[in-house]
Amino acid sequence: MKAASRRMDMDALVDAFLMELRTGRRLSPNTLEAYGFDLRRFSAFLSGGSFPLKDFRRTHFLQFLTSLRGFSARSVARQVSSVRSFFKFLVREGVLPASPISEVRAPRIGRPLPKYLTVTEVESLLAAPDRATPEGMRDRAMLMLMYAAGLRASEVVTLRMENVDANAGFLRVLGKGGKERVVPVAEAALAALREYVKDWRPKFLKKKATNALFLSRLGRPVTRQTLGNRITRWAREAGIRIRISPHTLRHSFAGHLLAGGADLRAVQTMLGHADISTTQIYTHVTPERLREVHRKHHPRG
Repeated sequence: MKAASRRMDMDALVDAFLMELRTGRRLSPNTLEAYGFDLRRFSAFLSGGSFPLKDFRRTHFLQFLTSLRGFSARSVARQVSSVRSFFKFLVREGVLPASPISEVRAPRIGRPLPKYLTVTEVESLLAAPDRATPEGMRDRAMLMLMYAAGLRASEVVTLRMENVDANAGFLRVLGKGGKERVVPVAEAALAALREYVKDWRPKFLKKKATNALFLSRLGRPVTRQTLGNRITRWAREAGIRIRISPHTLRHSFAGHLLAGGADLRAVQTMLGHADISTTQIYTHVTPERLREVHRKHHPRG
């Protein structure tokens, strides 16, 4: 009976915490669901123990973490974060005088290496679109521009005619946070873009007035979903076996530049990264470059 009573008290506290997150921090439904799932699991652990919440100690929490053996590091880290936030809430509400797990830290999660294509795979992808159709020529121009400038999907679909300075060979891109950056574009991509704008874009306009650069069959700006679907289609046509997304071309742009000896700061600027540590992850995907540097500069290379 005491265990059932403790479970009811714990459920009430969890509900109060989730209500605070919903109204105070305005978290998304998915995030709230994740918090709820983690705390219900923690509540179930407490109900199976012989200690009330006020007697909960760090050693008990370590027992709880042991019960999560087999979970991924990311899942355990999220669980630790959820329970830590819950205990902070209990302290603010006066339920507990202090958090028993304030010193517990979540396991470090290594940032996954970005998925990128080889130069040969990129060439196959860029050659895949059907050059006899308006959609194929539009897609070819999009793909070449994405790889040439390292664009995000959102940056591609929001490009406007005035963003392209074909004569100077630059592209003005509106990135995250509304920050504009200028990115140089290779002549091959500019040539594909000129051909699309001159011969094929008018076929999409349908007598509509818009400055959007890449258009759908209805004369509207291409959506991110359409962009992703088209890339998936042409990757399949190119015989690329791994599953790729628009961001794969951005990763490939960065990885190939660094493999060719490009300066990390320059790549950071072209990608529009606020922090160079975000760009540094691409240095981990170019072992060929490391071997080349070692061969050229090591005394016994």
